[in-house]
Amino acid sequence: MRVAQFHGPRRGPSLQDPAVPDLFDLARQQHYPEAALFVVATPIGNLADITLRALHVLTIVDRIAAEDTRNTQQMLTRYGIEKPTLAVHEHNEREAAERVIEYLRAGERLAYVSDAGTPGVSDPGSRLVEAVRAAGLVVVPIPGASALVTALSVAGAWASSFTFIGFLPAKARQRSDALQALAASPHALVFYEAPHRVVDTVAALAETLGGDRKLLIARELTKLHEALHVCTLAEGPIFLRADPNRQRGEFVLVVEGHTVSDDGATNAHDATLKALLDALPVSAAVKLAVTLTGAPRNELYARALVLKGESNEDGEQADG
Repeated sequence: MRVAQFHGPRRGPSLQDPAVPDLFDLARQQHYPEAALFVVATPIGNLADITLRALHVLTIVDRIAAEDTRNTQQMLTRYGIEKPTLAVHEHNEREAAERVIEYLRAGERLAYVSDAGTPGVSDPGSRLVEAVRAAGLVVVPIPGASALVTALSVAGAWASSFTFIGFLPAKARQRSDALQALAASPHALVFYEAPHRVVDTVAALAETLGGDRKLLIARELTKLHEALHVCTLAEGPIFLRADPNRQRGEFVLVVEGHTVSDDGATNAHDATLKALLDALPVSAAVKLAVTLTGAPRNELYARALVLKGESNEDGEQADG
């Protein structure tokens, strides 16, 4: 786990200072049932971002299930916590859930942590939660850091409503299909991306959704080299390619949702689209409409989906 150093004040009151209230009392006052799975959010980079409740739960549980026991052990060592761990990751989640349930039925408390952030959000944990709940056992959330929410908090009003996508497919064709299905969404779209794919992904976003949409590139959130940049989708690949350092680290991409102009310009090519949609699949109809009208592809695609939906409601057969 790559961790940024915490640069806090060199002097000042500490939690051990008698004048400072025992803040851990606030965590201890909560009820923590036995035979329960505690889903614990951990820092996404800066170890100072752990919550008091998370530290308390990690201290009182009997064992900790972890996406990567080596990373978790390093984190626990930094906090001075010693607990038995067991691996629960995407490749063994179903099988490992049976072991977790056995421990819970024996009356133990277990915590589950992913490598960073909130489990189950583009991380393993959701299947474990389902299995534990299906077994009639208790699941307790312990909230904390999330790369998704961290990025949205600094995006702006244009991202006030959003759809979380996570990682797009790695293959270009599958990625394009996924983006086309999202083109008409009025909500901001939030993606996670790895450094070796970020340039290609932003370029694909611009090609499919249109280059005029706002883009927030959030890199290495909470870590030493955290960086935020707002631009348009068209400018995104240029910005990233200008400096190799801008392509390093882990990324959250927030993309503005589709907007329809007030003057009705988006509807100006309905006649052309309707004629083409009568004879062609949506993708082919939009491609030809772009050639015929010169209008932006993302606007035509979004409008085509609307028109196709209206046709389906009238009983016409959809593409497929």
